Amino acid sequence: MQTRRCARLALMALATLPLADPVAAQTPVAAQAPIAAITAHQGTFGTTRMQYTATVESYVLGDADGKSTASIVTTSYLRSDAKEGGAHRISRPVIFAFNGGPGSASLWLHMGLLGPRRVDVDNPLAVQTSAPFATLPNPDSPLDVADIVLIDPPGTGYSQILPGGTPEMFYGVQQDAAATVAVIEQWLRRHNRMNAPKYLLSESYGTIRAAVVARQLAGGPTQTGTMDGITLNGVILLGQSLDMARGEAGDDRAVLGVLPSLAATACHFHKVAPDCTPEGQIAAANRFIEQTYLGALYAGSHLPPERRAAVARELSALIGIPEQDVLAHDLRISGADFATLLLRGSGQRIGMYDARFTLPANATGHDPVADDPAMGQYVPAFIAAYDDYARHDLGIVTDRPYQAIAFRGINARWDYGFGPGVPPSMNFAPDLAIAMTRNPQMRLMVGTGLYDLVTPMGSADQTLAHAGVPMRATTMHSYPSGHMAYLGKAARQTLASDIRAFVEQQP
Repeated sequence: MQTRRCARLALMALATLPLADPVAAQTPVAAQAPIAAITAHQGTFGTTRMQYTATVESYVLGDADGKSTASIVTTSYLRSDAKEGGAHRISRPVIFAFNGGPGSASLWLHMGLLGPRRVDVDNPLAVQTSAPFATLPNPDSPLDVADIVLIDPPGTGYSQILPGGTPEMFYGVQQDAAATVAVIEQWLRRHNRMNAPKYLLSESYGTIRAAVVARQLAGGPTQTGTMDGITLNGVILLGQSLDMARGEAGDDRAVLGVLPSLAATACHFHKVAPDCTPEGQIAAANRFIEQTYLGALYAGSHLPPERRAAVARELSALIGIPEQDVLAHDLRISGADFATLLLRGSGQRIGMYDARFTLPANATGHDPVADDPAMGQYVPAFIAAYDDYARHDLGIVTDRPYQAIAFRGINARWDYGFGPGVPPSMNFAPDLAIAMTRNPQMRLMVGTGLYDLVTPMGSADQTLAHAGVPMRATTMHSYPSGHMAYLGKAARQTLASDIRAFVEQQP
């Protein structure tokens, strides 16, 4: 079913991609020299001029027999001013951040939002697609309120599975979370920060990792075998994708969840009322869902023809798709349907990951990520800019390639709980609810992009509202961006401000 496929795309769960040499892609590499570099810097973040160190270091994980199984590389930005040194530093908040995939490194959050330098994507509608790509100082980084630790899971970035490990030890929801917990615990001890306020900041599949890590960190005799008692002050989810059970036949949650984003996008492209605003369209979509759409979808084939026609007219006016197309799709317009239908008359298709991006509809290529109008255009800037930044600013010296997104060796064989490569069909939001129930002072911030058609804002609302997550401790935000909610100056600055306020808020 198309809606189910779109949900999988949100995590880049491309199990159907052809593997040129899947066995070779899964084979652990021979042990190499650890990645390590420490450099001193200064910069302005928020309104604070400060000194900081950038520390790139490796953390070795091992099994019960003492064999080294993986080397995980982190990049930490730590305030180094005398004012923040000594005893004060151990209580300075720490944000542990990671992207998703599964199989993605952290360079997207690193170079788009959190790092002291960023890729120049202030105008996402005129993004540069050919080198040389520029990086700029990033005063929006929340380094003024918290130290930042970016984690690259095994097989991504410079992190590796060592000869003593196997892919099955790490390429799965629970295994991946356990490895992340181990790195966080090692980092806290190495840097004397066990008593610091702790936050997770995650994106896309990383939101599943965050939910399971939040549950695992505290431990439990029947789950992790220990009672570590490490709790979090807060979790930030961007482009949440917790519920991977959506989209089965007869499950209309996906089309309900994406509708507000379709309405906002139709306004962006001037396909609805000329005086519309994205926020007004979102409100209208939510009213339509509550008052009309939910009941119509529930009725299914029992819906009378005249009522079906009336619903199609109202939906057409809301999302800018011709009424006959709405009827042809049985009143159910998925994100993928919308991406091809909205600008069909002008020969364009819109991006799933960020619907503001367009490419010609007849462009060749069928890769759901590389040929997506958004991903295909903004990815090159991030990869090239990070490579230049890592060498010249972070001082990383290595011939080892930085693996930005690893599809073949990781994504296609990911274990969601049913075995390697079996498609996802679980909801991981209850893991987050459990962690928040155990820790009544833990808070949750959820950020969504108005133009994200793969992990849309409506799905975030639905998922959390039905998972037992305490909404009293939850704040929801939306930004004028897509799956990467920080693309564009206005979106990035507002998101950064919200993160600062979240970290500074007392329980």
